[in-house]
Amino acid sequence: MSTNVRLAAARYGKSNVRLLRVVRDDGAGRQEVAEYVVQLLVEGEIDTSFTEADNSCVVATDSMKNIIYALAKTSPHILSPELFAIHLGTFILQKYAHLKKAFIDIEKLKWTRIVVDGKPHAHSFIRDGDEKHVTHVEVDGTADKQKLAVKVTSGLKDLLVLKSTGSAFENFVRDEYTTLVEVSDRILSTAVDLSYEFQAVQVGGEGDVAALEGKFQFDKASKSARAATLEIFATDESASVQASLFKMATRLIEENAGVTRASYALPNKHYVPVDMKYFGVENMSPPVKAEVFCPLLAPSGLITASASRV
Repeated sequence: MSTNVRLAAARYGKSNVRLLRVVRDDGAGRQEVAEYVVQLLVEGEIDTSFTEADNSCVVATDSMKNIIYALAKTSPHILSPELFAIHLGTFILQKYAHLKKAFIDIEKLKWTRIVVDGKPHAHSFIRDGDEKHVTHVEVDGTADKQKLAVKVTSGLKDLLVLKSTGSAFENFVRDEYTTLVEVSDRILSTAVDLSYEFQAVQVGGEGDVAALEGKFQFDKASKSARAATLEIFATDESASVQASLFKMATRLIEENAGVTRASYALPNKHYVPVDMKYFGVENMSPPVKAEVFCPLLAPSGLITASASRV
């Protein structure tokens, strides 16, 4: 092996571990479901598996899969992707002394109770969209395995929204490259990609994990983030995607004391009026109070920004 090359970084693990756990209530008969897609990666004293073909330091990725399933069965935190991810990270670092960091990503698929006679059903659900709640957790035991450093970032993705009015785009830079027409009223649509970061904490064991829900109220933050996004999108007389984005992020941070930063990526989903003049129809004018648009997949604008607590 060349002496001019070194291993700069190494991380491995198991990806796309799919699971669904049913939490059964032995009292009133109400049941809960949680369907996750989990990724677990680790770092630590694993360099020789890459540089010397030495597998003695390797916890097999199949073993990691089995740990994920075992904790999904036994963890009291399965209904919270944040707490389950923290539990998983602390478990694996405290079990294997040579592993120093764990990185857990969870996608929670959206199952909503079916409404029957005006009431949510106790054990029947509908998958009502591609929206996902996402969580990224980093657990670091490099300094101290008894007090692990934990960082949590949660968010939403694939939340597709549209409003048919209440959005404008005017007074932007005009020069020799400008062909876009200014509009005071347009369709606005985007697929929301949101992440929000919580304050870093230290976790010793399972008892500390349980206490984090009281500290950060992860479920409340998730609902608050979704509500802030949807309500401001719907009600804001938007001067631009940029302006609406900052209002969403501001409200999210102000409503959740444990959140330090909120980031959005909002791609424009363009809808362009169909030109019907070639067969004698004025699409955008009376007497019919309706217009026909053509969705465009590409190219599209992409607006990104982060807001942080001062």
